[in-house]
Amino acid sequence: MSTAVYAVLVAFIANIILCPLLIPTLTKFKFGQYIRSDGPASHGKKTGTPTMGGIVIIAGFLISALIFMRDNPQALAIVGVTVAFGCIGFMDDYLKIKRKQNLGLRAYQKFLALMVVSIAFVLFWRTLPGYSTAIMVPFLPDTMLDLGLLYPAFACLIFLSATNGANLTDGLDGLAAGVTALIVVFFMFAAWIFESPVLPVTGAAVGALLGFLLFNSHPARLFMGDTGSLALGGFVAAVSLMLGMPLFLLIVAIVYVMETLSVIIQVGYFKLTGGKRFFKMAPIHHAFELSGWPETKVVAFFYIITAMACLLGYLAIMGV
Repeated sequence: MSTAVYAVLVAFIANIILCPLLIPTLTKFKFGQYIRSDGPASHGKKTGTPTMGGIVIIAGFLISALIFMRDNPQALAIVGVTVAFGCIGFMDDYLKIKRKQNLGLRAYQKFLALMVVSIAFVLFWRTLPGYSTAIMVPFLPDTMLDLGLLYPAFACLIFLSATNGANLTDGLDGLAAGVTALIVVFFMFAAWIFESPVLPVTGAAVGALLGFLLFNSHPARLFMGDTGSLALGGFVAAVSLMLGMPLFLLIVAIVYVMETLSVIIQVGYFKLTGGKRFFKMAPIHHAFELSGWPETKVVAFFYIITAMACLLGYLAIMGV
């Protein structure tokens, strides 16, 4: 566990150094956030805030992970998939800035890119020691569910779900970074319990997120953009798969699940009713805002939900 703690500290220090360097650089090149015109009116003042902050999350993560993972192919696979998803997000962010609108990669382009990286991860994961198609069942510690030939398709679904959930959660200052940090802390302790080789990279991710959060908390001086959200979703998915715990995401990543379901419900209801809305706005964090909640209260509320879900996740590991 000490290695993971050192990894947290190194990534944290790296990011509190890198963020102040990146912010003026992004500002100089006018890499500012485009805010949706149909979003909450209070978000208009955020237009122009430097985005692509995911670059610094990935950088701090890499600095720490590469120091502490040593000869660790499992950790290398997680690092690789995190960077790959971050690159997809970077291209999406760049196109949004270039076009000066909230439209980057086309939906099918992003989907294909995510699928390619997901499949590549699964193929590499199959060559490593410890690969298994069996996954843990929450609250049943002695039960394993073997997916057999269905595992590759299931793994791709986990990647798509986690990246989409993280992307939708990234809508308020500090929300995605803080929620994901709590999720990763859960998996860090799970990796410690199971003596998994992925432990050092979980520590690196926690430190990178906490360092970034100093500059991303309200009022945010830097947004992570899709560069960060896709990288984080990919990281969470990869770690959960390598630990054999993807079903635990339904518990500990409950905010990801809520955000995704709110969009699905909103779109489905809109189509079925000919234009009516189920929520005031989706993703659901905006619905809370439009109900009169201050942004900081919504973020704190979602932090608390995630923290409680992680405690429930611990019980799900140990059994009740």
